[in-house]
Amino acid sequence: MKILAIDSSGQSGSVAVWEDGLILAEFYIHAKKTHSQTLLPMLEAVREKIELDMREIDAIAVTSGPGSFTGLRIGSATAKGFGFALDKPIIPVPTLEGLAYNLYGTDRVVCPLMDARRNQTYTGLYEFVKTGKKGNAGNSGGRAAAGGYDMRVIKEQCAVPVEEVLEACNKLGRNVIFLGDGVPVFRGQIATLVTVPCCFAPAHMNRQRAAAVAALAAKYYEAGKVQTAAEHAPVYLRLSQAERERGQTERMAAEIKIRRMSGDDVPAVTALEREYFSQPWSENAYLSALANENATYLVAEAADGSLVGMCGLLNILGEGDISNVTVREDFRRQGVAECMLTKLLREGKEQGITAFTLEVRASNEAALRLYEKFGFVCEGRRKNFYEKPREDALILWKRKE
Repeated sequence: MKILAIDSSGQSGSVAVWEDGLILAEFYIHAKKTHSQTLLPMLEAVREKIELDMREIDAIAVTSGPGSFTGLRIGSATAKGFGFALDKPIIPVPTLEGLAYNLYGTDRVVCPLMDARRNQTYTGLYEFVKTGKKGNAGNSGGRAAAGGYDMRVIKEQCAVPVEEVLEACNKLGRNVIFLGDGVPVFRGQIATLVTVPCCFAPAHMNRQRAAAVAALAAKYYEAGKVQTAAEHAPVYLRLSQAERERGQTERMAAEIKIRRMSGDDVPAVTALEREYFSQPWSENAYLSALANENATYLVAEAADGSLVGMCGLLNILGEGDISNVTVREDFRRQGVAECMLTKLLREGKEQGITAFTLEVRASNEAALRLYEKFGFVCEGRRKNFYEKPREDALILWKRKE
């Protein structure tokens, strides 16, 4: 039996070919290149060196997730492509199980840690159980030879705060070995929170590798854990950042009321401005602006009735000048500004505005990311435009789509 294995779930990427208990070839690379650049060239190099006829492949194994969203999609698409083209089954190998399989035979609890960002980790807990002479299918479904081991899942792979899995390690009361790209990220927490004896896997065993994926996939194949190319899809465990942000914005839109500013709002608006702007408008300036029929000013109102954000738009001969965009500190990074701008731009378009412009401090990276999301691009710079501190203003435009 011959298995082609692919891993692109993290920064490292690899391809391996397994045949009847032997790794015929493996190409592993850990570099700052995307898997779209490296995966197929690695596969072609392996195929050429061992003179592999792809029609001889019995199955394609691939890390099925979790991991890098982009990496998983590339690996999955590659596996599906070969599956369809060769009419071969896909063997999906959970990423954490493939990673743990690097440490086959250890008597320690294996705790893979992958950095999932935001102080979370993709993780699980595993152990290797010695089999009898006749073999034992165990959780992996494989038939081990005399003196072999089966991998048993203690804790299914999940996305959790690192403290949660470290507490689970402590409760087991056994020696633990950690591995994965999360180890350098969470090493401080491991040193502080882990109370059981522990150690770290050496460099040649501490990352995802296609060779381990292939060896474990052979057991899964024997147990019938296969899919068709049409059935296969990555397992992400949690939403992508874009999906999380979209959900957060939708929740915020339901909780925050975006409405037109009135004269009664002016005292609260100017108080908010004085807190965050180095050159805030006066109450009279706002009252004058509200009287301008070409001006549109919005406020964001929280459930308790307090104002937590504001923004304005002045229609100048079909071009919209956006100003006074601010959100109260405790409501930032929750989608409030995005909700306000969405409504403001919609109202501007209804007025016939075909291009929008605004100014932003050159150092305000969060605001720049938000405006870029709406399609604004930088077209100029005003030197020393802002005071306290003195700083350049970037001039952004959103032209007609």
